[in-house]
Amino acid sequence: MTTTLMTYAGPGEPDALVTRTGGMPLGPVGAPHAGHVMAIFMCQNDPGMCDEWSPTAGGNRALLFPSETLRPIPAPEPDDGEGVLRLGVVNAVSPVSSPSADYFSAREEWGNRSGNSLGHVLGQLGGQPEWLQADETPTCPTCSQPMNLVAQFEEGPDHATAMNFGGCGTAFAFACGPCTQAAFLWQC
Repeated sequence: MTTTLMTYAGPGEPDALVTRTGGMPLGPVGAPHAGHVMAIFMCQNDPGMCDEWSPTAGGNRALLFPSETLRPIPAPEPDDGEGVLRLGVVNAVSPVSSPSADYFSAREEWGNRSGNSLGHVLGQLGGQPEWLQADETPTCPTCSQPMNLVAQFEEGPDHATAMNFGGCGTAFAFACGPCTQAAFLWQC
């Protein structure tokens, strides 16, 4: 078994049709599809005021879209005139396979081999979640089966522009492919 790490590949374009963190959300045009892309949204208004650590409380949202039909879409402007809060930077993501079966070992092996800081590991694609607290694998609201891990996210290499998961936290995106349901949560 291998682990696929998501590593920092430098700044990214905000509307690129590639794996990235930040930028413009991608949305469907409406054609038939073969696969899915997950878009993740998390409330950052007065952190702690929304239950954004919970997959069901409404402070975050994960959506699956048909991959062949995506295009960048502008975010709607809120009614309060505050504007839309986005990540400070867009990070391009480079997948790297590691022979280590668990995420934490794969991160350390990659850091030692590449000479890069572990802060350049943005997470993992698939595999088994490495929980910081108790196992919180969500169940699909449609079929009631445990969802599969799609990606695990770290906050990123620059704390000034990082995704904020409670300060040194980790986030988890899950999906049930047959039911096209998704969930997102984080722990710190």
